[in-house]
Parts: sequence; structure tokens; C-alpha cells
Amino acid sequence: MPAENWPADHAPLPKRGPAPPVEQMSNAELARLVESEHAYRGKALFELSDRVAHDDDAATKVAMLSRLTSLRTARLFDRVSLAWSAIIALLAAETPHARASAYEAFGALDLAEQRDLLDYLDVPMIEEAHPRIV
Repeated sequence: MPAENWPADHAPLPKRGPAPPVEQMSNAELARLVESEHAYRGKALFELSDRVAHDDDAATKVAMLSRLTSLRTARLFDRVSLAWSAIIALLAAETPHARASAYEAFGALDLAEQRDLLDYLDVPMIEEAHPRIV
């Protein structure tokens, strides 16, 4: 069936262009890409998350981005949202700034989301979470 005849809930997804060179982008450029809800926002967030252990500015931006509704509703798999992945990356960095940023980002979640994330991390409180990203 031609795409123009598809019902709205079955319309084909738009084609993505080439992925932006995220590893060459600044923290500010990556944050703008995520904020703009770009098709590659996940890729940009993951690049920024990879920087948090060595870059406090990246940690601050990741924590700020985790508060975006678009990241809180975008699921990577099962219950895990892009926002959760940001918080988990901050926790895993194990630096004082990244962990403080993670606690603040966690505090910005609603109570049900906090409970679900603690359950997912299998800890009673966020301060006890020490996830490893391999």
C-alpha cells in the first residue's frame, strides 16, 4: 500500500540522515542536539555520558538533560528511559560531582519513577547504587 494511504498510526517512519559526528562535537553542541529532540539524540546523550567521568561540565549537562520530558518518556528497553540511562551513567562515573549530579537528577523524578529506578538498580536508596557500565 502506498505510504500516503497508510492510517496515521501505521505511517512509515521518516528516513534518518547520516549520524552527526558526535565524538567531534562540544558538550554544548551535544546538549543542543538532545534538547532539540533530534533523531540521534540518544547517540548524542551517550557520547555526553561517556565524558562524565572526566568532565564535570558533561556531568552537569547530562543531569540537566535527564529532566527533559522527552528523555523521561523515551524508552531504551522495558522500563529504562533515556533519562534513567543518564542517571545511571552519572552514578557509574563515581566522581563526587557526577554522583552529586545523579542525586539531584534522581530527586527531580516523580516518586513512582524513583521507586522504579531503585527497583531496577536493586538498591533501597540511590546512594547505594554503584552501577557498572561495560
